[in-house]
Amino acid sequence: MPNLPKGHPKLLNAWAFYDWANSVYSLVIASAVFPIFYELIFKESGKNYVLFFGMKCKDTAMISFVTAFAFLVVALFSPILSGISDYLGNKKIFLRFFCYLGGVSCIGLYWFNVDNLFWSYTTYFFGLIGFWSSWVFYNSYLPDIAFPEQQDRVSARGFSMGYIGSTILLVINLLMVIFPHFFGIDTPKMAMRISFVMVGVWWIGFSHVTYYYLPKGNRTNVPLTRDFIFKGFHELQLVWRQLQQNLALKRYLYSYFVFIMAVQTVMLVATYFGATEITWGTSNKTFGLILSILLIQLVAIFGAFITSRASEKFGNINTLIFLNAIWAILCAFAYFVHTPIEFYATAGFVGLVMGGIQSIARSTYSKLLPETQDTASFFSFYDVTEKVGIVIGMTIYGTVDLITGSMRNAIVFLGAFFVIGLILLTRVPKK
Repeated sequence: MPNLPKGHPKLLNAWAFYDWANSVYSLVIASAVFPIFYELIFKESGKNYVLFFGMKCKDTAMISFVTAFAFLVVALFSPILSGISDYLGNKKIFLRFFCYLGGVSCIGLYWFNVDNLFWSYTTYFFGLIGFWSSWVFYNSYLPDIAFPEQQDRVSARGFSMGYIGSTILLVINLLMVIFPHFFGIDTPKMAMRISFVMVGVWWIGFSHVTYYYLPKGNRTNVPLTRDFIFKGFHELQLVWRQLQQNLALKRYLYSYFVFIMAVQTVMLVATYFGATEITWGTSNKTFGLILSILLIQLVAIFGAFITSRASEKFGNINTLIFLNAIWAILCAFAYFVHTPIEFYATAGFVGLVMGGIQSIARSTYSKLLPETQDTASFFSFYDVTEKVGIVIGMTIYGTVDLITGSMRNAIVFLGAFFVIGLILLTRVPKK
């Protein structure tokens, strides 16, 4: 494999190409086809609840809690993985392992059914573990392969490539679901199951482009000890201490913790919301939901591009403040959305700010980092912050949904976090 220097175009493109490979999970599994499939199988079973330790739990609340638990595991174990990664001097091993874990778990979703929910939720759980754990190591490569002046555009390029690649597969899956007999498939539900297998194969297959170009690192011959295993937690403590000396980075992380909690929660539950809260009438619900996700993806490509340009002109922090304000308005508006047309309109605006806030948030953190060779520890801290936020967000969302019986109340509740995130961003030094 080539040993390309930092900032080399091929290296930057190879790094961004992992977004092309793994974004099919976040789109087809997390956002589009699986939520529709999940709602369908419970509807066919004639019940909308799960028996959990003898207690009834609403199906949409249950998937929120399983998701929250998966993120909790990622948050707890990523520091350990970071320490072992530093010991081995090879982040690529872990990136590859979790990619394979996630891809195989996606294939396992083919057998997801209400008669064996333990197996079903387990495969869904490990799919989340694989996807988000691989992101710990993928994100940590950004300052290693790109110079500061390149990072905004490279980060946006990664998200854009992810949107394009995942949209291509989703269109294929949409055609399979709408016209199953044309593809030799018996039912739309079987087409959905096959789409899960396609996600796993796509993710694992295309990721090898990234593995070919990314640097491997240097392996150490020092014996693996307990100190190395828990080195990640020690490094998080060191990162936290360094944050006390870096006012801008510390305040930015406070705001990031709050607004990313809401962003990721909304993205994870948007399709469940559309499936249960929108009055579709004579419209084809499956087609309408996937169409709305496609709309989000296509608009998000332009959103990531426009946001990267806006950050160059107005600054990263000012751009993030504006994006949080838009998110807060969208959450408030979602309470009054009932018809498919209103849902499509909301989806369009979500797409515009979704790609932008993710790419700029990542590159802003990268820019604020102090001079260091240990980027894995800082990005491990960044990812732990995100995952803990998602755990809290999904738990709050599921609890509000369970208590009130309405996902609308939960969405509006999340809007408050964008307002808080906006306020905290105003306290971050602009320079």
